[in-house]
Amino acid sequence: MGTLTGFKIVEIAGIGPGQFCGMLLADMGAQVIRLERNGDAHKTVGIPAKYNLMNRSRPSITVDLKKKEGVDLVLQLCAGADALFEGFRPGVMERLGLGPDDCIAQNKRLVYGRMTGWGQSGPLAGAAGHDGNYSALVGVLSSIGKKNKPPAIPLNLVADFGGGGAFLALGMLAAMLEASRSGEGQVVDAAMVDGAASMMTLIYGLYAAGIWEDERESNILDGGAPFYRTYRTSDGKYLIVCAIESQFFQMLLDLLDINDIALHDQYDKNKWSEHIERFAGLFASKTRDEWCALLEGTDACFAPVLSLAEAPQHPHIDSRKTFVTVDGVLQPAPAPRFSRTPSQINCAPAEPGERAGLALKDWGFTAAEIGELLSSGTIGK
Repeated sequence: MGTLTGFKIVEIAGIGPGQFCGMLLADMGAQVIRLERNGDAHKTVGIPAKYNLMNRSRPSITVDLKKKEGVDLVLQLCAGADALFEGFRPGVMERLGLGPDDCIAQNKRLVYGRMTGWGQSGPLAGAAGHDGNYSALVGVLSSIGKKNKPPAIPLNLVADFGGGGAFLALGMLAAMLEASRSGEGQVVDAAMVDGAASMMTLIYGLYAAGIWEDERESNILDGGAPFYRTYRTSDGKYLIVCAIESQFFQMLLDLLDINDIALHDQYDKNKWSEHIERFAGLFASKTRDEWCALLEGTDACFAPVLSLAEAPQHPHIDSRKTFVTVDGVLQPAPAPRFSRTPSQINCAPAEPGERAGLALKDWGFTAAEIGELLSSGTIGK
């Protein structure tokens, strides 16, 4: 029923951004088959299969890519696929005999997605790295955190999942759409460093215009402004206000019964410290729930800062079913939402190879072919 129903995609398994990309595509209905290499590092991260949630909605099989038969299996899958994506360092897939030229030779319409940190070229292309490294190099990390304190690490959301997995999914979908018209596939080079930089486009524009200071906690979106900032409440919890526009800032002042801060002083940086102190003292006078009762649902742009345990229980989040439970595991539901072809979690994550036979059968393999792959050790049982 999903928007991508009927599309067949080969995922050469990895962790993090590629895994996230596979989840997005599979939740939207694509027939994704996840190929796990024997002895992959992701098996040692200590997460039981049922909690490795980004492996949901698709089956996986273990394939010995050191065997010719394993490589041949991937090429055979490519012949009937719309796309393949991988997340190894540059050159690894070529050495396996599964580079873009090898795979597209089997199917000229194949879209070949490549997920790397540094990209397929450049001085750092062959180096190891993680989200924080890529975010650091394009100005993200230097822009987040307290002034005169070490930069804050925004989990691994910016480069891994935003600049990486989501951009790879977007690029592959665009290339698949183009291939449906041209009849020809192409390579999608999704580098986390590029994606993270793209996500900073607004900030670089403000910086070029002289509106953004190149110092943490000095601007309207980095916690420097009193009207876009977190505050501690009397019970030791936190809230955030994001009243950027003047009408919303006026609403905040009115609801807080503040009459000693003038609306025309909202963007006067010389007064921000004074305003922050005023807001901080006021918000510290009541509990977070008391502030929710007064401000939540108004145009003051307020929200409580909720923990992982609290977030799924919030009335708004609960009403939208933003979180769902599958096989006893609470997890974020698929996003975005579609009115006619809704996404869904097709199955819970499973142990690699658990549904290998069914997966290959769905891709058109015969029982005899599957039996031969199993008996030869090309795929794991």
